[in-house]
Parts: sequence; C-alpha cells; structure tokens
Amino acid sequence: MKRKMVPHDGNSAVAHVAHATNEVIAIYPITPSTPMGEISDAKSAKKEKNIWGTVPTVVELQSEGGASGAVHGALTTGALTTTFTASQGLLLMIPNMYKIAGELTPTVFHVAARSLACQALSIFGDHSDVMAARSTGWAFLAATSVQETMDFALIAQAAALESRIPFIHFFEGFRISHEIQKIEELTFEDMKSMLDEKFIHAHRKWGMNPEHPVLRGTSQNPDVYFQGRESVNKYYDACPQIVQSVMDKFATLTGRSYKLFDYFGAQDAEKVIVIMGSGSEAVHETVEYLIAKGEKVGVVKVRLYRPFDVKAFIDSLPSTVKSIAVLDRTKEPGGLGEPLYEDVRTAVGEAFSEKTAQFKEYPHIVGGRYGLGSAEFTPAMIKGVFDNLAVQKPKNHFTIGINDDVTGTSLDYDPSFSTESDEVYRAMFYGLGADGTVGANKNSIKIIGEETDNFTQGYFVYDSKKAGAVTISHLRFGKKTLRSPYLISKANFLACHNFSFLEKYDMLKNIEKNGIFLLTSTYGKDAVWEHIPGKVQKQIIDKKLKFYVINALKIAGEIGLGGRINIIMQTAFFKISGILEEKIAVEAIKKAVKKTYGSKGEKVVEMNTKAVDMALDNIEEVKVPETVTGKIQEKEILPEDAPEFVKTTTAKILRGEGETVKVSEMPADGTWPTATTQYEKRNIAVNIPVWNPDACIQCGKCTLLCPHAAIRAKLYKEENLKGAPDSLKHTSPKPPKGMEGYVYTLQVAPEDCTGCGVCVEYCPMKAKEAIKMTPQEDLRVQECENYKFFLNLPETDSKWCQPHMKGLQFVKPLFEYSGACAGCGETAYVKLLTQLFGDRALIANATGCSSIYGGNLPTTPYCKRADGRGPAWNNSLFEDAAELAFGMRLTADKYTEYAAELAEEILKTDSCDEKIKNLINEIKTISQAEQEGIEKVRTKVASLKDMLAKCDCGICRELYSVADYFIKRSVWGV
Repeated sequence: MKRKMVPHDGNSAVAHVAHATNEVIAIYPITPSTPMGEISDAKSAKKEKNIWGTVPTVVELQSEGGASGAVHGALTTGALTTTFTASQGLLLMIPNMYKIAGELTPTVFHVAARSLACQALSIFGDHSDVMAARSTGWAFLAATSVQETMDFALIAQAAALESRIPFIHFFEGFRISHEIQKIEELTFEDMKSMLDEKFIHAHRKWGMNPEHPVLRGTSQNPDVYFQGRESVNKYYDACPQIVQSVMDKFATLTGRSYKLFDYFGAQDAEKVIVIMGSGSEAVHETVEYLIAKGEKVGVVKVRLYRPFDVKAFIDSLPSTVKSIAVLDRTKEPGGLGEPLYEDVRTAVGEAFSEKTAQFKEYPHIVGGRYGLGSAEFTPAMIKGVFDNLAVQKPKNHFTIGINDDVTGTSLDYDPSFSTESDEVYRAMFYGLGADGTVGANKNSIKIIGEETDNFTQGYFVYDSKKAGAVTISHLRFGKKTLRSPYLISKANFLACHNFSFLEKYDMLKNIEKNGIFLLTSTYGKDAVWEHIPGKVQKQIIDKKLKFYVINALKIAGEIGLGGRINIIMQTAFFKISGILEEKIAVEAIKKAVKKTYGSKGEKVVEMNTKAVDMALDNIEEVKVPETVTGKIQEKEILPEDAPEFVKTTTAKILRGEGETVKVSEMPADGTWPTATTQYEKRNIAVNIPVWNPDACIQCGKCTLLCPHAAIRAKLYKEENLKGAPDSLKHTSPKPPKGMEGYVYTLQVAPEDCTGCGVCVEYCPMKAKEAIKMTPQEDLRVQECENYKFFLNLPETDSKWCQPHMKGLQFVKPLFEYSGACAGCGETAYVKLLTQLFGDRALIANATGCSSIYGGNLPTTPYCKRADGRGPAWNNSLFEDAAELAFGMRLTADKYTEYAAELAEEILKTDSCDEKIKNLINEIKTISQAEQEGIEKVRTKVASLKDMLAKCDCGICRELYSVADYFIKRSVWGV
C-alpha cells in the first residue's frame, strides 16, 4: 500500500492516531502536550470520525487530576479513552493511574515528556516526569522520532488492549513534540488492521453495566491486600511478548521493524551506549559515523522500558561488549543511580548470576545524565561518552554537556567534533517572537517536503517568553533519513530578522565558510556595512559569506502587515538559497498564504501575496569590502554597576550562552535576585512614543496603561534640571497652582519599550499628538541618555502620589520591563498593584503567562524601592495558586499574632529594657490603614530590632525573628 509522506510534528503525529482510535478523550492543556488535545478537539469539532465511523467525544476538565478521573470513569464503563499530558500534569494523574493499572484497564496516555518543576519551572523536555510515574504499574513505550510517535501511538493502543496493561507512550517535549519531519502517515486501514476487534469487544464487555452489575474499588484488609497485588503478575510477565508480537505485526504491515531493545552498531562492538528517547537518534548518527572510521561501537535503543524484559535486553547486546554507558535523561537526588542505569546493572547482574548472558566477561557499566530541561545533546558529547568508556577506569555517575565545578561530575569532550554531512542543507533563522518567523519556517518545511523528495526537519528554539524574545529556527533538508535531534552549528544559510540582534548575539559563529547571510535592514546595500558591528564585519569577510539585505519592515509597513515580516523573509530565503526553482517556490508560498490566511478574509490574503512579489524585487546583495571598516562595536550586555551575580550568571544567559554557566554559578535552592530586567535592554521596538509637552494634559493615563512600565512621569523641583541633557523635555505642572518651582517630565525608556502603541491609542489628546509613535533608531542614543538622567531624578514627593490615575503616575512601579507580549492586557494591572501595595507584597503565582513574564530567566521584572523593599514572589502550580497564597496568608496572620503575643510577654516582664517596651507600645498605637502609617511602623520596627538584637533574653531573641510581621502584609494570587 502506498502511503503519503506528510510533514508532522510529534504532537500532530500522535493526535492523528489517538483521535482515530478512541471514543472519549478527556483533556487539560499543559505545555508542551497541549497541541495533541487541541488537534483532537478541532477534529471532533469538524465532525471528523474515528476508524469506527463515529466522532470521538472530547471534553476539557478543570485540571490534569480531573482529566485522569474522567478517563478512569470512561474506561471503567468500557469506552476506548485517552488523554495527553506532561510534567506536573502527569504527576497529578498518578493517583488515578494506580487505580487504572490496578483494575487492569487498557488505555494509552500520550506524554510529551518534560522536566518537573523543582528548583525552578522548566517547560522543556527530559524524562523526569515519566520516571516519577514508573511505579504506577503502567507499561512505558519510548519513541525516538516523529515517525515513531505516530507508529508507537498505534502499537501502544494495540498492545494495551491485548495485554490489559495501560501504557504511557512518551517522547521528549519540544525536541519531538514540536519538531517537524516529513513522515509516512498511517492510514485508517492500517489502524483497523492493527486493532483486533475481539480485544475491543472484550474491553466494552468488561465495562461496568447495571444490566449485570459488579463492584470495583473495594477496601481490602491486611488479610488479602498483599495477595491482590501479586495477582496481576501474569499480565506483566506476558506484556513484553505481546508488545513484540504487535511490533512484528506492524512491521509486516508497514515495513518498519521495531524491537523491545533495538541494537545498532558494529557486530563486534566493545563500547555500547544504552539510551531511550530522542537521544537515541543522535547516538545512532554518531555510531554510524564512528563505525565508518573503524571504531567498535554500538547503541541499544530502549523501546519498552516497563515491563523491563531482562532476556530481550541481554540478547540485544553484542557478545563482544566490554564497557557500557547507560544514559538517563533525569536525575534522582540521593539514589544509587538513575532509573535506567539501575535497571541495566540489575539485568546484567541477574543474567550473569543465572548464566544466561552470551558475553564471557562482566562488562564495565557506568551511568550518566544528559539533556535535562532540553539541554543540548550532540555527537560531540556522545563521542565524549565513548571516549570515557575507552579509559582504564571510566568515570561513573557523570554528567555530559555542562560544567559541574562543584561536585566534579562532568565529562570533558571536544565541542568541535561533528558528524554533519555535506549532503544535508542546513538553514538557521533568528526571529523576534510574534514576528511570524516560526510560522513561515513551518510552511517552508511543508513546501520543501511536498515539492521535493527531500526528508525535512524543523526545530524551533523559543525563549519561554511569549513574544518579543529571540526565536531560532533550525531547518534541515536531505535525501536520507535525518537523525539529528540537536541544534545546527554549521549552517549553509543564516537569516537575521531583527537588526538589533547583531549587537547582542554571536550568530555568525554558526555559519560555515562560503555560506549565505540574509539580514533585514533599514539600510540599503550601500549603507548597511557601516552600521553593523566590526566583529560581524570580520566574520563576514573571514568566512567569505554572500551577504544580502532586505528592508522587510518597510515592505510590511507599506502593505499594512505591521511587524509581520514572515512572508517577506520566507520569499527571500527561497530566492537566495535556490533550494527550489523560484517559480515553483513562489507558487507554493502563495498557495500556503491562501491556506493559512484564507479564513481571515481576501484582503489579508492579498496583502501577503503582495508581500511575496515585493520581496522578490527588493532583495539586495551587498558587495563585501576586503577590510573591516565599522566603528560600531557589540553592545555591552550589562552596565558596570550591575550586581556581581548579574554580571557572572545573568549576563551569560542574556548573551545566549547559558550552557556555559557553571554549576557553582547557579543558586542551589532556586532563589534568584529580583529587579534584573533593568539590565536586559531588549531594544525590540521599531517605533517608540515621543512626548509633546505642549499638547499633554498630564493625566497619567499613558503611564497607567503601559504594560511594561516603559513610560514614566516625575514631578520634581526645577533646580534638579542642573546637568540635564539638552534634549530632555520638561514643562510646567498642570494645573500649576500649588506647584510653583516644580517641573513635569514624561519620559520613555527607549530600549525597554516594546512599541505596542497602547499609550498613544488611549491618549485623550491623541488627535493633538500629545504622544506620537516615531521610529526608534534615530532616537535611541538621545533617549537612552534622557532616560538615564530621568531615573536619577529624585522620586516625586509622596504628597503628590495619591491613589488615583493622576497621582499614581508618580509612584515607581515595582514591576518593570517584563517579557510579556507587546501590549499585554494583564501586566498593566500587575504593575498597578505593585504601585499600590508592592512594597509589602507576597505573591503566589499560578503557572502560565504570569509565571513566564513574572519569573522567567534570565531576568525578573518584580523590583525594589530605593530602600530595597519590594514584592516577594513564588510559583507553585497552575491549579493551586489560591492555596499557595492562602498558606502565605496563614503564615502572615499567625506570625503577626505570635509577634503580638511575645510583645505582651515582654511588656509584662521586668527584665527587658524599658525602651523596648516603649517602642512596642508605640507600634501598637499606629494605624496602618494608610501608607504613611505603614512607613512609621517600619521605622519603629527597625529601631526595635536593633534593641532586640542587643538583648540576651530568649523572648527578645524570639521576637526579633518575627518582628517584621508587625508591618502590614499584602498577599496576592497572580
């Protein structure tokens, strides 16, 4: 049977099968598994039927725990049911998973495996979540590629129905879930052939039914519970062979053969890596390369991790093996080793003790960790692991890919080692979040996949910020299957979609000699050279790059696309790269435009079609000089006065070099300083607001609505203007009565503004252009100088800082320059709260947008007053922010009560200093209904703590530890 080759990412590949082979789907969104649920929901909304001709019911629950409960209910009544999850979402399902497995209920949970929130949240991929669920009694099937996610979704469904063991089918979040590859798509006929009707009917018959009622979920006593747990052994014993027989049936059907443990490598291999998941593909590629160089190496890809079949594993190893490295993509603090390592050691030990191993000598076995939180795992690192196996005493319990200078676990490796083939075309695109770059590149993959016989791969590196941050697209095209689940380091083509990136990122280190560099630039081919940093000029000359520019922003602006330059840059890529004949490429792009934007109306389609034509006419090749002439240098990431931690750790992450951060430079308990977005200076705005003092009525609306606290006002004495830049604007206060001798300034932070235009849109004096959006580039240096002077002006006297719109414009926000999307509708409220209560706030955050713009590394927007006071912030989970906040409130109330109790004890004792007693009495009498009272209490508490610190009595020491709770606290859930 001829099957279609179709571009899919891991999520869409799974959803293709899961929707077709289930009747009920209970979902709850969690990154990066959300698209599986979204795709399934969309399919049912469009009335797409499953393989039995009925539309599956898709329901969204209130939490992952709720979703698993609904799945349990649907399963126990006989429906074919599934769900999709990851990370803490999977952990919230664990209680129901024990029930589902205990009742021998067949189902498949599809998991885009992801890091667990430990010292920090990470939305990126590893195996921490699935390993935390391995004791639930579920079978675990690990996919290593996009093709395998589709194949294993079906294999797991068939094996679950036959074995009655529920399956976790997992694959790395983002690395596979969002990677696009052209794969062979399974048909409905394939799925019907794989699912035996008798097992489906048996499952339905087993479902609870009042026509023949039974009871499940009993409460068992010590006399029988143990026996009940052991009664399931025969099902787990039979499961591996069932999985293998299902795999064999699948091979007959599709030609793709899988084993429980697949070995690839030299038949006489002496060094073997054991691994599961996408890392297997990188090891496979490296092994293939090293074998061609004459090395005796191999890899065992673990497919069925639970139940772990010892015989199948031992049989997969070559008899010549002398040393084995077991690689885990998780960490179990305090354990003897990570899960797969312990299983392999046990399996080899049992095989030797029972004399069933085919190799004569007990191999040296070591374990290591790699790739946590989607950390890179490259052939260079894999070569380092093999090199470690070659030494007389290989390092055990190692890490690879990081610099552990604390406990010394890391292996050395040569980062220049590469297995990249010249037969593969590699392209990289640096874009700005929300500029359409990623979407355009996804379309490019589909176009190349459909118009050529190339295999395609697309992977997209996102900052976890939603918009306004760098996105890097990694595209590969080639005639052979692509086994490269790692980032491109030697690109044939590299495009930069934002001119300011040249100052911040060393992107040209990733392009090979004679490569092509495309830059979006407001400067034409004759002027651009003098406006790029000298370092970039040198790289272009040394690497003999072909250099092209296009003013994509101008084209987009003229057409009406705003900052959406994706179609323009996509067209430029196809024209310059020559990967497709120009005519074919243009027709394909326009076809994709119609498909993508057709639902938005003909006008939008016409604008994007016009963008294609204009792009073709406006690409310019730059004649590269022979010498470096540019005087512009790379922008310093941080100012000299930045804190030391920010200069050492934060700066590396800001430069895109977070992988070079040493273990010693990371806070062990996840505690990070606040007030660091002030050092980031993202400089992403194309246009910024410019103030017209004559038209402004000084209402404060613009400062209130600015989502990023990037436009601010101050009222200050005229004498403070001494030394001000000539370009700093100021005017008399309105109304002037009572403010004689004061001046008013409204100032924008040019490198922190996102250019959203909210301030202009809602200005009551918009018609008179009290503020007007103006190109930033020519104003940047001048306004940076103005803003620096503005920040150093004294804060406005508190008497003018009243809790209304006009007064609050003078209150320093304690939430500034966040990474939220430009024009965000939430952050203006958060900023306002910090102006009202931020100096005494405890914030309980719910995971979601607010956790990313509020606590995403490398910088944090919650900041401090000049005296160091400001919001304290913590994040737990999406579901329990209210409970987290409630716990904070309980502590605050309890310690306030306890401080009062201790104070009363001190007042009754004769041994304590009378000055302490007097201060306590003064504190008791001050009302904290207004800010003035709170500040008075703060002053008194500071004096009280000084006195308590000098007293040796136990009560004073105890009161010292909770005295800050005399000060009123504000607790929020955000």
